[in-house]
Amino acid sequence: MSNSVEDNEINIKNFIKNQSALDTLRFITCGSVDDGKSTLIGRMLYESKMIFADQLATLKKDTIQTENNEDIIDYSLLLDGLSAEREQGITIDVAYRYFSTNVRKFIVADTPGHEQYTKNMVTGASTAQLAIILIDAKKGILPQTMRHSFICSLLGIKNIVLAINKMDLVEYKEEIYDKLKKEYNQQVKTLNFEKIIFIPLSALKGDNLTAHSDNMKWYIGPTLFSYLESVKINHNNSNDPFRFSVQWVNRPNSEYRGYSGIINSGVIKKGDKIIALPSNEEAKVKDIILYKTSFLKATAGTSVTISLDRELDISRGDIIVSEKNPCAISDQFDTKIIWMDKMPGYIGRSYFIKIANKTLTAQITNIKYKINITSFAHEVSSELRQNDISIITLSLNKSIPFEPYSKCSSLGSFILIDKISNNTIAAGIINFSLHRAKNLSYQNLDIKKSSRHLLNSHVSKVLWLTGLSGSGKSTLANSLEKKLYAKGIRTYVLDGDNIRKSLNKDLGFSNADRVENIRRIAEVSKILVDSGIVVITAFISPFRAEREMARLLFEKNEFIEIYVNASLETAEFRDPKGLYKRARKGEILNFTGIDSPYEAPDKPEIILDTNSQSIEDNIEYLLKNLNFDLI
Repeated sequence: MSNSVEDNEINIKNFIKNQSALDTLRFITCGSVDDGKSTLIGRMLYESKMIFADQLATLKKDTIQTENNEDIIDYSLLLDGLSAEREQGITIDVAYRYFSTNVRKFIVADTPGHEQYTKNMVTGASTAQLAIILIDAKKGILPQTMRHSFICSLLGIKNIVLAINKMDLVEYKEEIYDKLKKEYNQQVKTLNFEKIIFIPLSALKGDNLTAHSDNMKWYIGPTLFSYLESVKINHNNSNDPFRFSVQWVNRPNSEYRGYSGIINSGVIKKGDKIIALPSNEEAKVKDIILYKTSFLKATAGTSVTISLDRELDISRGDIIVSEKNPCAISDQFDTKIIWMDKMPGYIGRSYFIKIANKTLTAQITNIKYKINITSFAHEVSSELRQNDISIITLSLNKSIPFEPYSKCSSLGSFILIDKISNNTIAAGIINFSLHRAKNLSYQNLDIKKSSRHLLNSHVSKVLWLTGLSGSGKSTLANSLEKKLYAKGIRTYVLDGDNIRKSLNKDLGFSNADRVENIRRIAEVSKILVDSGIVVITAFISPFRAEREMARLLFEKNEFIEIYVNASLETAEFRDPKGLYKRARKGEILNFTGIDSPYEAPDKPEIILDTNSQSIEDNIEYLLKNLNFDLI
């Protein structure tokens, strides 16, 4: 295929001029490290004449010399835009590129192969309609090949091209191609792929990209370009139920109210009856507008503003659905997630969840199992580690309208965000709602917390003491309760050791058990505060995430975090139970301050210094700074 500089520049201008007339295919390249993903896309850009003159000139300076002293252009440099990528010869970030042929437009995401950058691969795959999974013919199928295959299946990508690359390194042998084809088919037979096309190629030399290679006359299937041009794309079905995610309430003046967003699925027409969720209010579509143009109808994938025949209580994150076919509402889900954070996830820990333009709080209530990427077997796990793909249950703080991911990807996919760091730590999809969410509802009681406050003559709250073992939490809690009792304030102390011997005697001291220990204490504290008493807790509670989870259970000013600040040296010198000595000898594992971390509070309401201040001085300071609003 000829490829002069003039041809490239003319073709690029034609691409910009004619792109609106062509169909678009979004695809992803993925696989293991050094399988040739960036080289393949770079070669595709070259073959489709989508390289500018200055790019081509730069590429020709950076040629690769083969074992036969043949100079070949390093096409991967077109994709590896970060300096770190060029220095290391790897892909780190997702690189999106656009090109076209006479038949179709293409948007391709080149994703990294390294396991540590799996989250970037998930980003690229989330919008792809097809995946090209590369295999190095010399190395064969690797664990990351299967991880990426599973993620493609998880995200609903049905069309797979298994590109068996670097065939030139194995002398273009048909038996190697046949062997890898058989192995891959066997390993992915349980995945939800509709069609897998196998193509042997050499991205570096261009074999089987645009024309059949003379080096592989035994191969009679399609070339890569001919398949990408002809593969059928599953467009949105107009028979799907109407789903519309509200992104913005559009009020340019007091006379107009519209709801702007994207149509997730189905079709909407003027006059259609709709339901706004979760409020369940009904109305009719008055108008459908895109910028200044009014339309009779709009289809899936279109961003529009919808106005209704009457005003409804609708805000960002709400869903507008067809009256004939509304979607379900729930707050508890069976989900499949990819854990992307270096810090593990545990049962009981809560995060922000972002789903369909709405941000809520979600708590991991169960880790059913994780999936072995090599065998796809289900394995028991008590925590979520980086790149784990697991089935977990989530409980949200509010009910939301949703669809299973298999029915509507935009209403059934979500991300989890760490409340402390604000990092995205997982991506997931909803499988289904849990039945118990439908069977349970809160029972309203006539005697309220405010009534109990009147009876007790004071408000209730939780005084959450946190600090290292030996910092003085239990001593302070006991002394404080006596002072408050003398003032006629009803109290109860929840002490770490006492609870460990009763309610939580089934828990150990792993990070997962510590998370569950604090979750239970927070729930018990909430019940006691609701009963109208002042709760004093004395727990190490080493993780900020759990203390923040506890705080969110309470109303404003009901949760008082008290940091009992003693240095490790001070706590270890006291060592009232001899625990530090045993931990130093290795007799106690996962001991906070020794081989398990303690995360000090960032902004506690009160800090007590027990390094140098006496118990009496600290209690006096506490009483001065605590206000129980006696009634």
